[in-house]
Amino acid sequence: MKFSVLIVDDEPLARQGVSLRLQPHDDMAVIGECSNGQEARDAILERKPDLVFLDIQMPLLSGIEVMRTLPPDRTPYTIFLTAFDEYVMQAFEVHAIDYLLKPIDDSRFNAALQHARRVLGGTQTATYQERLRELLTQDANIPVPAPLKEFSVRTGRRVTFVSVEDIDWIEAQGDYAQLHVGNKEYLLRESLTYLETRLDTGSFLRIHRSAIVRVNRIVRVDSRPNRDCVVTLAGGSLLRVSRTYSHHLRNLLRNGSLA
Repeated sequence: MKFSVLIVDDEPLARQGVSLRLQPHDDMAVIGECSNGQEARDAILERKPDLVFLDIQMPLLSGIEVMRTLPPDRTPYTIFLTAFDEYVMQAFEVHAIDYLLKPIDDSRFNAALQHARRVLGGTQTATYQERLRELLTQDANIPVPAPLKEFSVRTGRRVTFVSVEDIDWIEAQGDYAQLHVGNKEYLLRESLTYLETRLDTGSFLRIHRSAIVRVNRIVRVDSRPNRDCVVTLAGGSLLRVSRTYSHHLRNLLRNGSLA
């Protein structure tokens, strides 16, 4: 028996990682990938996958919001992908099928997949729906950790403390993030998606899958013919704003937050 699988994550490498891990499993057929919550909701309603690997922190709609907006009878079995810390982990004590903490561990992935097989092959739909709704309801009451104030960056035997107020922008470097502070750069062992969840949303803005900028460093915004735009930072850096994230920037411009 084959099960149809949809993979949802705004990070291409994360989607590829799940897809590659599924390849040895002949009973799992990947029917599509989505890079944001709106695409995910549409694909779930249209293609009706048996199983969804669903990232929590995404543009347009979060993974939790995707599940909340689906009709109860169209809610698929779900394995959440998350870079959240222990506060959010508490929500998964009544987990849907399961969750996978990024970066994904192979043995943990296989255990979650085996759990999914047992549920998909059984008659637990009603129980699953009830537990998932409980999860989505509890999520609203989970305490949110305070935004990060500084980073500790290790270089050899030296540890440097970098205040978030000094950061111009942050660049994705594979599974790492590079902090741009004036003419200095620091490599941090965290993903950009994780950092987005821990930075003050009033001070930092994700403008691309590979870039987060400090809002008060933006001095100019120029539109491009392809509906993308480019921001100029105080230090002279030019960074592209992708269409996926441009609505956040438009909201700031509309509200006068960049004035």
